[in-house]
Amino acid sequence: MSELIIYISPSLVATLLNRERAKGSPLTEEEVIQIRDSCPAIALTQEDARRVDESRGYLDIDPENCWEEWQRVRLELAED
Repeated sequence: MSELIIYISPSLVATLLNRERAKGSPLTEEEVIQIRDSCPAIALTQEDARRVDESRGYLDIDPENCWEEWQRVRLELAED
């Protein structure tokens, strides 16, 4: 049997982006952590998670490093 991983769905990056837009200002580190901790998640095999990533067309940010990765991603999204 394949090992299961915890997979946030919908993606953490999409959730953070929507919450920041709704707020109208940058999220704080505390808010990002609270949002991450309250996101729905499912258990998937690595292979199933890879398929979901491929269907999304992007990789989600790492929940363990969400604050740092969110800072990088939000700047990239602002440039688009």
